[in-house]
Amino acid sequence: MLVDSFGRVATDLRVSLTDRCNLRCSYCMPPEGLDWLPKPDLLTAEEIVRLVTIGVERLGITEVRYTGGEPLLRRELVEIVAATARLRPRPQIMLTTNGIGLARLAAPLAEAGLDRINVSLDTLDPAVFLRLAHRDRLPDVLDGLAAAHRVGLTPVKINAVLMRGVNDHEAVPLLRFSLDHGYELRFIEQMPLDAQHGWRRENMITADEILGRLKASFDLVGDDPRDRGSAPAELFLVNGGPARVGVIGSVTRPFCGACDRVRLTADGQIRNCLFATEESDLRTALRSGASDDDLAARWISAVGRKKAGHGIDDPSFLQPARPMSAIGG
Repeated sequence: MLVDSFGRVATDLRVSLTDRCNLRCSYCMPPEGLDWLPKPDLLTAEEIVRLVTIGVERLGITEVRYTGGEPLLRRELVEIVAATARLRPRPQIMLTTNGIGLARLAAPLAEAGLDRINVSLDTLDPAVFLRLAHRDRLPDVLDGLAAAHRVGLTPVKINAVLMRGVNDHEAVPLLRFSLDHGYELRFIEQMPLDAQHGWRRENMITADEILGRLKASFDLVGDDPRDRGSAPAELFLVNGGPARVGVIGSVTRPFCGACDRVRLTADGQIRNCLFATEESDLRTALRSGASDDDLAARWISAVGRKKAGHGIDDPSFLQPARPMSAIGG
């Protein structure tokens, strides 16, 4: 199993399929985009499936989440999901996406074995969407959400990041929209993962602020924290339930002590944390003929070096060189 020196067991694997994205969200990258990884550096579909297979069959991975960049841009996505669904023991298979193209791919993904989906949606205002993402694609995202719900990728979850002076007035409208459509909303504190390194704590809308705005319009009752386990979101029943809303306070309410996640980047690097400054290279060994046993041993060693926490509050904290699009969510 993937056990670190603090006794935490990694069972949740986040796999980035590409660093490319078709949006330019300001909290992730500049309007002109980034220099994408060269194609030869990216893991092939076969290499991804091999490493995921090792994780599931040998190392105790029970949940696999495909991310990006934008994973819907990966041409072999449906085939990768189908191969993952054939593994035994079968892991839970999830996808985090911006929703562009999901209207077309929701049904094939569901048929391939995808279990659940998270869609990023920070605003319901087309003008604000254009300002944030530098693309006029809000209708595509809404269509993708509807398609995912229609084919049974439920509960369809929405991830929203609130930014001061940009969309922080939309907490209540976003929750009303989610309740009306049967989606589950998760608010996520903005994290220092932008390529521009422009994140400032004072500009971040905190979990406390988010909850304060929601409680002005809704009756929220928190779940028993003992039931949370390793889940990143604090969950609250809305107006007596059964609908719930989540708040992920990655910065102000860190959950590092219960973290069960490990990440595989699109170019084959193991990362123990979104904010890690060190990576462990599996791609070179993979392409040099390493056996499954050797790859598993390298992976175990990498997770064993996982740090106690992300250290954002430490004066020595350094934002990782890779932006979110190159790490995977």
